[in-house]
Amino acid sequence: MRSGLNLHPRRGGRWLWMGAGLLLSAGGWGPGVDAASAWKPERNVEIIVPTSPGSAQDHLARLIQRIWHERKLLDVSSTISNRAGVVGIDYLAKQAGSGHHLYIGSAVVLTNHLLGKSPVPYTELTPVSQLFSEYIACVVKADSPYKTAGDLLEQLKKNPESISIAFATSRGNTNHVAIAFAAKSAGIDPRRLKVVLFKSGGEATTALLGGHVDVVSTAAGTVVDHLAAGRLRALAVSSPRRLGDAYATVPTWREVGAESVASNWRNIFGPKGMSPEQLQFWEQVLARVVESDEWKQSLETRLQVDTYMNSRDSKAFLDKEHESLKNILTEIGLIK
Repeated sequence: MRSGLNLHPRRGGRWLWMGAGLLLSAGGWGPGVDAASAWKPERNVEIIVPTSPGSAQDHLARLIQRIWHERKLLDVSSTISNRAGVVGIDYLAKQAGSGHHLYIGSAVVLTNHLLGKSPVPYTELTPVSQLFSEYIACVVKADSPYKTAGDLLEQLKKNPESISIAFATSRGNTNHVAIAFAAKSAGIDPRRLKVVLFKSGGEATTALLGGHVDVVSTAAGTVVDHLAAGRLRALAVSSPRRLGDAYATVPTWREVGAESVASNWRNIFGPKGMSPEQLQFWEQVLARVVESDEWKQSLETRLQVDTYMNSRDSKAFLDKEHESLKNILTEIGLIK
């Protein structure tokens, strides 16, 4: 769960834009993405979303779809197919060789297989691009006795079961991994953490505000309004560098001596067996998407960090990420 990229939200985005611009110039793409590609879609393109309508991943799919058509990056129609849970990835796996099916994936693609929830390993898919990373905040109520991340870790060392840590939606996901990494680094057995599960980050936050749990581990962008209103306080974030804006004064776990860099990244996957020409087309299209003003504005609003990678780099990232997740899930006791 580490990256050598510059992950500052603004500087990182500008560097990546320049890199994409150089690639465009070298490839001679010109105004139309399909100009240099030997393949382009001939029929409707289906974007598979493994969550329900209205979710963050659904929003992402609709943003991508809108940019495609407003900027004329796609000559054919596209539809969004909400197939929640493992249904979506199972469906994608059956579309071998298709360049007309794309899947919005996250770390769940790896953890579901590692935990035995899905029979489809990431190696049976085609990584097309990584789009961004979303880091995890550890937050408490404003009147919590834990004023700093150090205070929290000290109490967890004394008695891991004394603090209830809430998150959505399942054990072993990135919200869990972020706090587990921090605990392990501080010499705390992550299996002893008192975990409370909720159906959504909003429900977990409501429970925290009501005093029913002590800590919430959640995507940084989901609690910004509560931080601004002074209802919650962020103790640490799981990013390699500070996030800025509402989190400008919030240390990373690394800054407080805990090695926890964890992100709920978003990748675009295709089915196994995509041709080099199909992959080239979609790499070009998505490189243009992440250059757009609409895209950059969305990342800034949601406190998401531009970590765009092409197919080759995405594959290398996934290989490392898989090994890292396998190790921590074993430490947590979820993999025997």
